[in-house]
Amino acid sequence: MQVEVCVQDYGEDLAAIAEATLQNPIPPEIWEAWFQTWLEVLRPDLSPIQAYELSLRLTGDQEVHTLNRDYRQQDKPTDVLAFAALEAMPPQVEELETLQPLYLGDIVISLETAQRQAQTQGHDFKVELAWLASHGLLHLLGWDHPDDDQLQQMLNQQQALLQKIGLEVPRFQED
Repeated sequence: MQVEVCVQDYGEDLAAIAEATLQNPIPPEIWEAWFQTWLEVLRPDLSPIQAYELSLRLTGDQEVHTLNRDYRQQDKPTDVLAFAALEAMPPQVEELETLQPLYLGDIVISLETAQRQAQTQGHDFKVELAWLASHGLLHLLGWDHPDDDQLQQMLNQQQALLQKIGLEVPRFQED
């Protein structure tokens, strides 16, 4: 399985956040390895060549608030947003499908909210980022949590995904 991850940085406006929260930044190759492992575990049968692509944007509360308001009609910041390309993607020419990685969509994580949640939950910032990224990936693959049972299934899956990359999460609740 092949996975390509485009990691977009927070930019100049969030340099202070980066200083405060990313003393040990997660390099793009680690993100790519995590998503590769997770997709191998989840085994989506979406791409005929088992090649996937996604975008990960690490930003702040202000940008996430704007996106949440504009696309989900929630006028507040949140921790992670997922914009699944498969929900709106028109059918592709068959030849292209066999040559190109399948674009799953975009995951946007607020570093500010992630930092607060890591402190509140009492675990490492890296663990929180992986938790949120795995949550976003599940949404890109069509998972949802409209009720408590489906939320619990999703949280259990996130726990399993983090264990696969050697991280432990000491919680089963979403903020």
